Amino acid sequence: MDTIKIQYKHTQIVWLTLYTLGGGLVFCLILLVLQVFNPGMKGFNPALFMLAGILAVSLLLFYKLTITIDRTCINIRFGTGIIRKTFILKDIAGLLTVKNHWYYGWGIHHTPCGWLYNVSGLHAVEITTKSGRKYRLGTDEPDALEKAIRSSLP
Repeated sequence: MDTIKIQYKHTQIVWLTLYTLGGGLVFCLILLVLQVFNPGMKGFNPALFMLAGILAVSLLLFYKLTITIDRTCINIRFGTGIIRKTFILKDIAGLLTVKNHWYYGWGIHHTPCGWLYNVSGLHAVEITTKSGRKYRLGTDEPDALEKAIRSSLP
C-alpha cells in the first residue's frame, strides 16, 4: 500500500472566532436553560434555540484552517473538514506571497484578486493555475507556506 507523505502541515486556529462564537453560544445556552427551568419566564424560545444552532455550526465550520501539502496536491480544510479545497501541484503555474487589503476580510469569497480562503490576518500565498485562475490561501506563516509549495512543485 502506497502511503502519502505529507511535506507540510500547518493549522491556524482562529481565537477570535472561538471566543466570540463560543461566548455567544454559551450565553444562548445559559438563556435557554434559564427559560426552560425558570417558571417566571415564558418557556422555550425557538428563535434562541436556532441562534444557538447557527453559532454552533459556524464555530465547527470555521474555527481553524489547516493547509497540508503532499507530493501531488495542496489541501485546505476549514474547521472540522467539511469545507475543503484541493489544488493539484502540476496545475500550478505561479506562486507569490501577498498581503491582502484589510477589507478583503476573512472567510471564503471572491475578491478582485481571485478566490480567498482565509481565517485571520492579512498575509496569503497567491496561487495562479495554468488556466489563469487565482486563489489566495491565508496564512500566518506566508514565507514557510510559499517555500513548501515551491519545493513540492514538479
